[in-house]
Amino acid sequence: MNIPALEVSHVTLARGGQVVLQDISFAVPKGSFVGVLGANGAGKTTVFRALLGLEPLQSGTVTVQGVPVHQGNPKVGYMPQMRKLVGGQLTGWSMVAAARKGQKWGLPWCGRPGRAAVDAALEAVDAQDLAKKPVASLSGGQRQRLLLAQTLLDDPSLLLLDEPLASLDPARMRETAARIHALAQARAMTVLMSAHDINPLLGLMDHVLYLARGKALLGTVDDVITTEALTALYNAPVDVVRAGGRVFVVAEGGGAALQPHDCTGGHTHA
Repeated sequence: MNIPALEVSHVTLARGGQVVLQDISFAVPKGSFVGVLGANGAGKTTVFRALLGLEPLQSGTVTVQGVPVHQGNPKVGYMPQMRKLVGGQLTGWSMVAAARKGQKWGLPWCGRPGRAAVDAALEAVDAQDLAKKPVASLSGGQRQRLLLAQTLLDDPSLLLLDEPLASLDPARMRETAARIHALAQARAMTVLMSAHDINPLLGLMDHVLYLARGKALLGTVDDVITTEALTALYNAPVDVVRAGGRVFVVAEGGGAALQPHDCTGGHTHA
């Protein structure tokens, strides 16, 4: 029996008493690289929290490799959105080491195996040169690499990456996405990566998980990022435009359906 890496069945999720996602179902095959897309407030982070066992389900079930979701699962690595600098006085090595055995309370003890694991994680993201540098002195992209290294410490089989490309310039976005994709393939990991911009992920994704108006749609880029599919998902007119090797999702007449996205020109989401 081929058990999915992740299965969400008839799940409803709420935040602050308001339903964010209603009766959603999807299954992600093992080894898939999935882009998680949707406007701000569509529920991307809420889904990740549910997969981590941090968000109670109003209804339905979630399993990771056939096992009901629970907090502290070492099979799941998580990279949160980087909102502010924490521990800027730490070196890059210490920042990564601080996340080892993160499912347990207290500071980790790094014996020889622990030090080897930290070194291997830094090497995996090409960050050995950051090991001795104070985190406060690093660029946003360099800190992102250390956060990614943290997720690899316990050798997870599922990675949840919440906006890892945020604040990066376009060239760094593509470079970072390609690095994550190569890591996933080398380690046979399943990856769910949320993003505002689909274009750095084109050619890397096996599937897209699109969230909108309390609903979810999982499929290939050609199946999901279409005028017909997104119009049905939003229940509003949507056009998908492909130009210059890029994809744009446009609300008809600049309408409000896609307005919460990070937009260009007020109505276009790239």
